[in-house]
Amino acid sequence: MTLHSLPIFVRLEGRAVILLGTGEAADAKRRLLERAGAIAVGEEAQAALAIVAIADDGEAEAAVARLRARGVLVNAVDRPTLCDFTLPAIVDRDPVLVAIGTGGTSAGLAAALRQRLEAMLPQSLGKLATALHGARDAIRARFPDAAERRREIGAALAPGGALDPMAEGDVAAWLATAGDAAGERLVTIRLRSADPDDLTLREARLLAQADRVLHTAAVPAALLDRARADAVRIVCAVPPVTAFPGLTLFMEMA
Repeated sequence: MTLHSLPIFVRLEGRAVILLGTGEAADAKRRLLERAGAIAVGEEAQAALAIVAIADDGEAEAAVARLRARGVLVNAVDRPTLCDFTLPAIVDRDPVLVAIGTGGTSAGLAAALRQRLEAMLPQSLGKLATALHGARDAIRARFPDAAERRREIGAALAPGGALDPMAEGDVAAWLATAGDAAGERLVTIRLRSADPDDLTLREARLLAQADRVLHTAAVPAALLDRARADAVRIVCAVPPVTAFPGLTLFMEMA
């Protein structure tokens, strides 16, 4: 399964972004750019990004064509087919940012999801992120092996863990007591369907946490894509007989 867009976060502090158009849509984009520290400039300025908020279709299409001819990446407000990039709905828990995008197909849906997440995600997320950043050297010293460090942090951030993001966790207290939370674990998942939506919550959570995913050739890519991007993937016919550090999943079709 391919992504229609690659989500990225771009630092715009002090950088120019071309903004064309007037009215409510242009004003909203200007406020967003200012919030990101960007400098809104006109079409003749040099910039890598541009936002076209022009109401008239013909004028908007012409402006997009001119900008693209210069190699500028363009967002055309309410015209997803003309967009090189889209602007997501944002949940801000500084320094944590959650971006919700629909590829420009439904701003209303993105806004509704943002409202749900605003109610769910505690304000303490930013404090937790800052504390983890400040403890980086101490965490590396406690867990010098990168794979072990990733497993320990993952276990602490899991639901009910010492640093559960939905609760008030204390990074210093966790670090003082942390130790080989993951161990060696092999879990077999027998899939009932090729549809990712049919995964149970437990199966989805295991995929998100696994260090490696061993699977038969019949397991579809759409299901494997639910695993962590950095998880090792190995095609095999039967579960392994050798233990691996951390969490290993073996997936097969039932």
